[in-house]
Amino acid sequence: MKAEVISIGTEILLGEIVDTNAAFIASRLPQFGIDMLYTSQVGDNPDRLSEIIHRAWNRSDIIFCTGGLGPTEDDLTRETIAKALNETLYQDEAQAEILRNFFQGRGGDMPERNLKQAQLIKSARAIANPRGTAPGWWVERENKTIVVMPGPPSEMTRMWEHEVAPHLEEKATSILVSRTLKTSGVGEGTLDEMIGPLLHSTNPSIGVYARVDGVHVRISAKGKNRQKALELIEPVEREAREILGDSIWGSDDESLSGSIGRLLQMNNLTLGLMESATGGALASSLTDIDGSSSYFKGSIVTYATEAKIMAGVSSETIEASGVISEETATAMAIAARTKLQSDIGIGITGIAGGEEVEGQPPGTMHIALADEKNNITYSHSRYYQGRDAAKRRAVLTALTMLRQHLIKRN
Repeated sequence: MKAEVISIGTEILLGEIVDTNAAFIASRLPQFGIDMLYTSQVGDNPDRLSEIIHRAWNRSDIIFCTGGLGPTEDDLTRETIAKALNETLYQDEAQAEILRNFFQGRGGDMPERNLKQAQLIKSARAIANPRGTAPGWWVERENKTIVVMPGPPSEMTRMWEHEVAPHLEEKATSILVSRTLKTSGVGEGTLDEMIGPLLHSTNPSIGVYARVDGVHVRISAKGKNRQKALELIEPVEREAREILGDSIWGSDDESLSGSIGRLLQMNNLTLGLMESATGGALASSLTDIDGSSSYFKGSIVTYATEAKIMAGVSSETIEASGVISEETATAMAIAARTKLQSDIGIGITGIAGGEEVEGQPPGTMHIALADEKNNITYSHSRYYQGRDAAKRRAVLTALTMLRQHLIKRN
């Protein structure tokens, strides 16, 4: 089946937003045996949008459109598709009632302009969108399909996962299913050697990929349905897990922060941080997880030297060893644990910027972990590809240190 994606919105063409929707859809299509052959970006212009839709209709079997479903005059996706298919828009009363209830639930009256979002054409059915006011469209005619989804990624991804993907799976003649094992502490080349005996399999196939949060092993199998594909994956996954052992911290959509959160809960331990170079980024990653307040006490962001001293780091330590040092990182970890009354403390000090500090190059990071007995684990690295990359690397290193510490306790 040939597919294409049309991303609609003048703000995309102006560079005001990045079109992540097309990439998301492209990454999901192979599992349904759908080949994406084209992508297009078009502004909120009825003539150009009509041209793009006509072209897509003539060359593709299934078309995915995102954007242009709002209530304003320049949201023209519905009108343009209706015109391209020579169909008449009508107001669907069931959808109108859903809209009125949506606004009522938020304590307000619905603007009459929003009723355009309740419009359908004869060959379309509405796709539910509980995260917003714009329902999608599922259009089928002449053995062609148009799937229309809202532009905001949070609405589009929810609609895809709960409404669109299950229907695509029902219609698929074969399914490609993948299981991703996520590792840390093992280099890409080393890991590739470790699972070498498994790499010659064709169904399932195995790939090794370096990612921001470590090295991933993807096991993919094709079957006539999901269950058959999973049955092919299962023995290979089991063998891979036996080979890689504790280097695996999670799978599929799991995050390293979430994996660590479970370990902290299992061990009934709490965590406190003192961050300098990362500016609270480590705390942010931990609080992305629901329920993290049960084990994460907080982070003291001490970006300035005076703030470190006020938070409990000895001025003598800083004067003797420097702000960017193992000693200061250790003192920060102990102070974080003490001040926040946590079982484990982590301290991070380093250079996120592009200038040398205290004779040390950009990207230098000193990270220390102190447990309840003040046993210290320490990491020192020098890695610089810009401020954001330096901070991300430090966060990953700190999370990996914490995970290894928690595993050793078990």
